[in-house]
Amino acid sequence: MAKSAFKLSDINKLDFNNTGGWPKEAKIGAGVLVALLIIVLGWVLVIRDKTITLESLEAQEQTLRTTFESRAGQAANLEPLTNQLAQMETMLRQMLRQLPSRTEMPDLIVDISQTALATGIATELFQPGPEVVRDFFAEQPINLQMSGTYHQFGRFVSGVASLPRVVIMTFHDISLTPKPAVQGQPPPPPGTLQLRGTIKTYRYLDDAEIAAKQAAATATPSNAPAPGAAR
Repeated sequence: MAKSAFKLSDINKLDFNNTGGWPKEAKIGAGVLVALLIIVLGWVLVIRDKTITLESLEAQEQTLRTTFESRAGQAANLEPLTNQLAQMETMLRQMLRQLPSRTEMPDLIVDISQTALATGIATELFQPGPEVVRDFFAEQPINLQMSGTYHQFGRFVSGVASLPRVVIMTFHDISLTPKPAVQGQPPPPPGTLQLRGTIKTYRYLDDAEIAAKQAAATATPSNAPAPGAAR
C-alpha cells in the first residue's frame, strides 16, 4: 500500500527528536529552510557590512582620484605660476621705487603740511606717528585735525597728488563734520568743516633696509618670544 503524500498540516505531527524518521518531503523542506536561514544570516552578519564598507571605499577612491587629478594639474602649472609670481614681485618692487625714499620722507611730510596751509586749511594738529615697516615698504601715519571748506579739502588732496614725487596717501578713521563753535571765540564761517583722523603715506625700503630686515628674520627663530613679550 503506497504512503500518502506529506502535507503542511502534518508538520505538527513531526517528531523533532527523531528527524531521521521524517518523510522525505519534510526533510527536503527542512533543508531548504536551513539553507535560506544560513543565507539570510550570512547576508545580515557578513555580506551587508562588507557591502557598506565597499561603498565607503569606492566613495573614498573617487575623492582621492579627484584630489589627485586636481593636485596633478596644480603641479603641472607650478613652474609657470612661480615665474609669474616672480615677475609680479619684480613689478611691485619697480612700482615701490617710485615712492619717496627714506631720506626724502621728512621733506615729504613738510610738503604735505605746506600744501594744507597753501589751500587755506587751518591745521590744528599735524602729528607724525611711529613708522611701521612692512615687507617692501614702510608706512608713515600722521594724526590730523584740520578745519576748512569742502573745496579747500579737495584742493588739498589734489595738491598732494601733484607733488613732484609720487605720493600715496590713504585715509583712516576719518570724520568730516561741521566745525563746532568754541565758547569765547567767533563762530566759524558757514560751511566750515573739521577733519579728524589719520592719514598714511608710504615710502619704499632701500636694499640695505630689506637686507637688514631679512637678516633679522633669519636670525630670530619663529618660536622665539617677541621682544618685550611676557614670559
